[in-house]
Amino acid sequence: MKSFSFAPISSPNSKILILGTMPGTKSLELNQYYGHNQNNFWKFMFKILQKEFSENYEERKNLLIKNNIALWDVLQFCDRVGSLDSAIKNEIANDFENFLELHPQITAIFFNGQKAASFFKKYVHLNKDYQTFTLPSTSPANASKPFQSKLDQWKLIETHL
Repeated sequence: MKSFSFAPISSPNSKILILGTMPGTKSLELNQYYGHNQNNFWKFMFKILQKEFSENYEERKNLLIKNNIALWDVLQFCDRVGSLDSAIKNEIANDFENFLELHPQITAIFFNGQKAASFFKKYVHLNKDYQTFTLPSTSPANASKPFQSKLDQWKLIETHL
């Protein structure tokens, strides 16, 4: 199945960029980043930013924008059956050179999982140095670590806001 990523959620004031790999099946169906209700991404963001959790997608996007957080995926396109990153084939990366030029305040890039970091390192070569951090995947497929343990690692984002 051919999959295309979403447009980024960002503002000219974005200071950090969080990158996933590619939207999963449920996210594509809902046309929302991290749309699967068992994915912890939004729960983490609301806890880190000390706001009451919301299911409303517009509120979720606004939470990121108000806190100068950009969200995107490393890949623009791929072939994949299902939602597992291990099933990705024929991938093409997004245009980060152009995106980061339009967002000059971004100094740190956080990867939502090892696979996002791996694809970024494979395909993206930037002229400017950024601090990069690989965080544990928020996917329900990453069940080896407890919620609190992963959240504690994700709190590293606070130091870059």
